[in-house]
Amino acid sequence: MTVTLVTGANSGLGRATALLLAQRGHKVYAGMRNIEKGAKLLELSEDYDLSAIEIDVADNSSVLRCAEQIEANGDTVDVLVNNAGIALNSVTEDIDIDKAKEVMDVNVWGPVRCVKAFVPGMRERGSGHVFQVSSIAGLIGHIGQTVYVGSKFALEGMSEALAQELISFGIRVHIVEPGVTRTAILPKNEGNPVPTAYQDHYDRMFQFYTAGIEASIQAESFAETIYGALNSEEYQLRYVCGWGGEEIGERHRTMSDEEFVEMGSLVSSAEEYGLAFFDLFGLRI
Repeated sequence: MTVTLVTGANSGLGRATALLLAQRGHKVYAGMRNIEKGAKLLELSEDYDLSAIEIDVADNSSVLRCAEQIEANGDTVDVLVNNAGIALNSVTEDIDIDKAKEVMDVNVWGPVRCVKAFVPGMRERGSGHVFQVSSIAGLIGHIGQTVYVGSKFALEGMSEALAQELISFGIRVHIVEPGVTRTAILPKNEGNPVPTAYQDHYDRMFQFYTAGIEASIQAESFAETIYGALNSEEYQLRYVCGWGGEEIGERHRTMSDEEFVEMGSLVSSAEEYGLAFFDLFGLRI
């Protein structure tokens, strides 16, 4: 039986992934900081081999305790899904450094802590999968989310390096870059630092997410992407899914840097910015 650990599994993409993999026969450890918040997942998965386990990816001791508990249960992790992450709405000038450090600690160093805790066992067995959950914000410098973008760009580069490090040991690293996916958390991503000279920038960022929410791509599409990667005979490093994932991934590679930057000059007009976004990415916002 395949043993899988999914971090950030109490809601959203993580919960959908933990549930789907349990339904498909995995023994799933659904990692979360507060097990009490996993009641919904446990209710949905009562007929499957899924259990909640406490893990705070920003805490070295918590990650090690999680690994020790799984080992004490007689299990070794075959599939690690580094899904836990947090966002922060802020342009560079408005960044709260302390909050920004928290984002980096979870989104960048969290996956590193989990790799250090769970990959040695995979390496010794000569097989395994590591899924690094990035974002379309790891593909473009998305307006109004400088810190979140920075964390995902860092994760992308580190994951490329990790993939090269582990392939000779029989371990496949996959970077998953979801676009906007409809979860209960997404509509709560409201607000920005005030006072600010950049309200137009934040408004355009919310304009983008509103369009994505209205597209109503469900979290199950993300889970199916991971399941598909696990069962593919051909290795693939990157996967995109969710609203905007494919369009942004493909078109950002073909446009010039200057074309992308120039769009920022249009933030004062929702209509003009929307038209420019459509011209560049083929998405209506």
